[in-house]
Amino acid sequence: MGTSPDIHADDRRLVSSVLRQGDEGAFRELYRRHTPRLLGFVTRLLAGSSDEAEDVVQETWISSCECLNRFRGDSAFGTWLHGIGLNVVRERLRRETRTHLVPMDDLTPAVTPEVRVDDRIDLERSIQALPDDQRFVLVLHDIEGMKHREIAERLGIPVGTSKFLLFRSHQALRMLLSSVKETEHER
Repeated sequence: MGTSPDIHADDRRLVSSVLRQGDEGAFRELYRRHTPRLLGFVTRLLAGSSDEAEDVVQETWISSCECLNRFRGDSAFGTWLHGIGLNVVRERLRRETRTHLVPMDDLTPAVTPEVRVDDRIDLERSIQALPDDQRFVLVLHDIEGMKHREIAERLGIPVGTSKFLLFRSHQALRMLLSSVKETEHER
């Protein structure tokens, strides 16, 4: 998340230009600047579904345009945009009525028989195998660098639950990765 203060100020200037003058060039610059990272973030939250992630990114930008006048600049524009993206993902998953809690015993490695040793499962695929709640906390904490307090606020959960879900996600990742390693060793 290490962007310079100059970028933050420039983002605020671009947002202001979009709001005051309807500056399409300023909007394009914001889109160009923030979409790649937003797409990666959303893809991780959706367990690697790239088509669905692209839809969510578009929905996120539409939502952000509708409420752009509420961007106060207290946080970085990218952080604000990621918050909207997180909400869009959560709403989409709610609509799909996906299961959010999966017992540890139900986790199985995402390995198929045709996977060769040199095509080994990587960390991204392991993250994709996590239950939604664990994946969200892991991505927000370990990848986006958020503190548990921020995660709890964003997800509407207690801080202790955020810490527990991170612990469980780390356990599950170790289990998945060691299982993959054992499977490859047996080949």
